[in-house]
Amino acid sequence: MQYAPALRAAAGIAVLSIMDAVIKGMSAYYPTFQVAFLRFACGTVIATGVVAILRPGWPSRETVQANLVRSVIAVVTAVSFFYALGQLPLAETLILSFLAPMFIALFGMLLLKERVDPRIVAAIAIGFSGTLVVVLGQTEEASASRSWLGVGAALLSAVTYALSLVLLRQRALRDKFLHIVYFQNIGPAVLVMPFGLWAWQPLNLMHLAWFMLMGVLGVIGHVLMATAYAKAEAARLAPLEYTALIWAVLIGYGVFGEIPTWATLGGGLLIVTAALLTSRR
Repeated sequence: MQYAPALRAAAGIAVLSIMDAVIKGMSAYYPTFQVAFLRFACGTVIATGVVAILRPGWPSRETVQANLVRSVIAVVTAVSFFYALGQLPLAETLILSFLAPMFIALFGMLLLKERVDPRIVAAIAIGFSGTLVVVLGQTEEASASRSWLGVGAALLSAVTYALSLVLLRQRALRDKFLHIVYFQNIGPAVLVMPFGLWAWQPLNLMHLAWFMLMGVLGVIGHVLMATAYAKAEAARLAPLEYTALIWAVLIGYGVFGEIPTWATLGGGLLIVTAALLTSRR
């Protein structure tokens, strides 16, 4: 595999990790559905501007229908993940979502008929071992105060996120990446809007800038991911998802004062190893 798709995927994960931190910050002020709606609505505004400038042309009916299916999956992923972010530390939420690469490889084999070679299996196993080190290394006090609803939501988001990325790979081989990114925003925005309005709380206008930042980061992240998955197999890029832990630890400590444990740092080293292994031929 060439390095370019892996670098784009890693950059996309970094950008989306920063977006997750902004979402976590806003989740302290607003209900999950409202945060989800504003994230996708602002993303739609940004994506519309990009499409208006670059003019990729009109999508086909098949493109619209297929991406609407992805929109439903994106809503389930976003709502469950945003809820988990509001209930759990940033790093722990990302750790629990690290089952996703396993399901990406599985869905890739089932839906895309991709062959998963031993190198990818080893990378996924090493990355998941790093995840277990982090989880099992938590103190008894941290485990006792853990939100199990948050844990369940994070695990659900891992499965649906994996399915979403495999379908992204499927559509990236056929659709223009701008069409994918546009539907990735407007579809979920329309679907989650009734729930967002139902849960609506008065919006602090100062916070609107943070929601617009979510939109910008979401569009950039999805452009990077769509162009990466158009050039490389889903299973091969899957272990790069583990690099999100590095960003979660750095942002969690720098922004939210969440101090990583030695177990977190040790697991992070295994995760980096997995990412390096999968990015080479």
